[in-house]
Amino acid sequence: MLALAYPTLGDLTQGDPTGLSSTTGQLVILFGLLSALVVLIRWWWQQRRR
Repeated sequence: MLALAYPTLGDLTQGDPTGLSSTTGQLVILFGLLSALVVLIRWWWQQRRR
């Protein structure tokens, strides 16, 4: 019989369930912040030229 494994509260409290502490997660966060910064700088530059 096939048993499905559901995470329990004990499993979720161990480690980081979001995965953001991993190198990949940190790179995703860094990329998102840099993208937001680029968008903000481009918007500011266009507003300045008006």
